[in-house]
Amino acid sequence: MTLTPLNHLFRRPSWSEAQVVATALRTETTGGAILLGAAALAFGWANSPFFSSYAALRDFAVGPHVGHLHLSLGAWAADGLLAVFFFVAGLELKREFLVGELTTPAKAALPVVAACCGVAVPALVYAGAVTLLGADSSALQGWAIPTATDIAFALAVLAVIGSHLPSALRSFLLTLAVVDDLIAITIIAIFYTGSLQVAPLLLAVVPLAAYGLLVQRRMTQWWLLVPLALATWALVHASGIHATVAGVLLGLTVPVRPRGSVPAMSTVDRTTDVAHRFEHRLRPLSAGFCVPVFAFFASGVAILGPGARSPVGTAVRDPLLVGIVAALVLGKVVGVFGGTWLTARFTRAETDDEVGWVDVAGVALLTGIGFTVSLLIGDLAFHGYPVREAHVKLAVLVGSLIAAVLAACVLVPRNAHYRRLEAVETEDRDGDGIPACFRANPKAG
Repeated sequence: MTLTPLNHLFRRPSWSEAQVVATALRTETTGGAILLGAAALAFGWANSPFFSSYAALRDFAVGPHVGHLHLSLGAWAADGLLAVFFFVAGLELKREFLVGELTTPAKAALPVVAACCGVAVPALVYAGAVTLLGADSSALQGWAIPTATDIAFALAVLAVIGSHLPSALRSFLLTLAVVDDLIAITIIAIFYTGSLQVAPLLLAVVPLAAYGLLVQRRMTQWWLLVPLALATWALVHASGIHATVAGVLLGLTVPVRPRGSVPAMSTVDRTTDVAHRFEHRLRPLSAGFCVPVFAFFASGVAILGPGARSPVGTAVRDPLLVGIVAALVLGKVVGVFGGTWLTARFTRAETDDEVGWVDVAGVALLTGIGFTVSLLIGDLAFHGYPVREAHVKLAVLVGSLIAAVLAACVLVPRNAHYRRLEAVETEDRDGDGIPACFRANPKAG
């Protein structure tokens, strides 16, 4: 099948699109810093003489003894707080497909192909590595661990080291990460569901449909929507499917386009973008609290001291650890860069004049930062096997760090190059606050 030809793989976004991306990057930079701090705190605490207090906090159970809702704090963070993260991801995904970069096949082809290749190649690298290194067949359960890209970390690193890189690259990474999230949540729903309970899953359709009906009619009162969202989450959780799936489904019901008319009981006018309104309110909660708390409980891997599950030497020789690191560092860059190159090769597309393939390679390296969702999948894949859980956490931390460092080695020099060009490129000749490149360049859209 021949892909729809693209005029340009990396077109410069419009001025309004660039502002949306810039706002997202600023938020993710702050959230990424908090996330990094939470992970560092957990890692330090877990490797201190006070490991037992960290473990006691993580394993402290709260909640009603009904419907499998009496969970540890760590489980509440993974099942509950991450649902908010995936709700925001669902909003982003719907926006991209309906009014963003994925509105047409021509626009969607590149990030979708790159994301798919960025999932498939790391999975193959992991499977090949653990097989060649002699791991037992159960290690293959972790094939999906290195397939996910962490939006918060990747965008935070890009914002810090690539403040002058072309905005098209930033849009590409953001869009690719959103598609990556959809693939990851699909993998979780299909491959990491233990025993499926059909009755709760069918019952979940009722509050989900009611929620969708209300938001479509622009009735956004919290006292109506929050109980329905919680009911949907609880029923999906009881069904055996990971509860974060409920977050994505709820996000996909929210409208992103204005409506010709709205009911009298609506709390917003017909021109309001409800998805943007929800995202604006929930993104700080997701990036500043939900994801960091999950990272705090998921990153406490003990490799030293009394809490260590196995010696460091044993951990680094584990085929599972080697496979995850290799897949994040090599598999991701080969998959994303290779998918991008193949799209260009077989569609005869051309990259934007301001973007070089070395820039694409740097961004592809960034996709190897697989922190949040990789840790979640690792917990699902090896739950009940504490040594392997510890090795997975260590591998994700090491692989993500190596990917970030390598990306910085590529992108920092490129950022300096673009900084030298920026004075002329962004000159505001008309004094209207819009850079000249967004007005004069016919590719600005």
